[in-house]
Amino acid sequence: MSESRGVRVSQWRSLSTEEGPAGAHGPPGRVETADDCIASEVPVAFTFNRVSHVVMMASPCDLEDFAVGFSVTEGLVGSTDDIENVRVIPRTGGIELAMTINEAWFDRLATQRRNMAGRTGCGLCGAENIEQALRRPQPVGRALETSHTAMQNAVQALENHQPLQARTGAAHGAAWCSPQGDILALREDIGRHNALDKLIGGLLRSGSDPAAGFALVSSRASYEMVLKTAAAGMELILAVSAPTSLAVEFAERSGVTLVGFARPGRHNVYTFPERIMEWG
Repeated sequence: MSESRGVRVSQWRSLSTEEGPAGAHGPPGRVETADDCIASEVPVAFTFNRVSHVVMMASPCDLEDFAVGFSVTEGLVGSTDDIENVRVIPRTGGIELAMTINEAWFDRLATQRRNMAGRTGCGLCGAENIEQALRRPQPVGRALETSHTAMQNAVQALENHQPLQARTGAAHGAAWCSPQGDILALREDIGRHNALDKLIGGLLRSGSDPAAGFALVSSRASYEMVLKTAAAGMELILAVSAPTSLAVEFAERSGVTLVGFARPGRHNVYTFPERIMEWG
């Protein structure tokens, strides 16, 4: 194992094959062994007041942020004030995130016990019916103003802020950006939902106001990604890949500006374009 700046990877030997004309990369059909950096993936069990709630597959870094962000965006607590304690406990084969929450929220949680295991992040996390799955937070505010140029600045800077992705090619990133397009915080994980939960949890734990910036994610914009953005109070989510139909519908209902297909030089705005000023 090697670790730096919260990034954990494993060294493995791999067999690489390469095809091409002789002289470009050596003889055609070359086979060789090399060291690969493989992203760590471990089961992470969430327990509340010593009662098991869910098991997620995740990258074993920024776990306190994960605990707080997941709890808030899933509506398991009303705010960070309802979380009394978070402990990261190594277990055989995985990690436990042991949280203590106030009794009122724990009683509420006990009425909707849900089981889910073995998934790499899940925004719905075992909801028992359609009403639970399609829950809606309070509509977001209308204070954010940014620009097409600012969003492009953030998109072009994203790659340089993802050390785990650079080393393994297996991680999603979620960034918090200023209205001017500066990346102020970023979290990575093998799961896109996990990365966003970690980002939101980190912001809340540091006392930052998520609504003061916008989210940039290296994945598609699914319903649950927009849901988590809205639950944190962020008014805009910028996704490198495509949105889903339900994501667009939810963004319209919750007041979130949804931007997809964000690549250098282009992006598509699907909802509430009035938050975005012209190029400049």
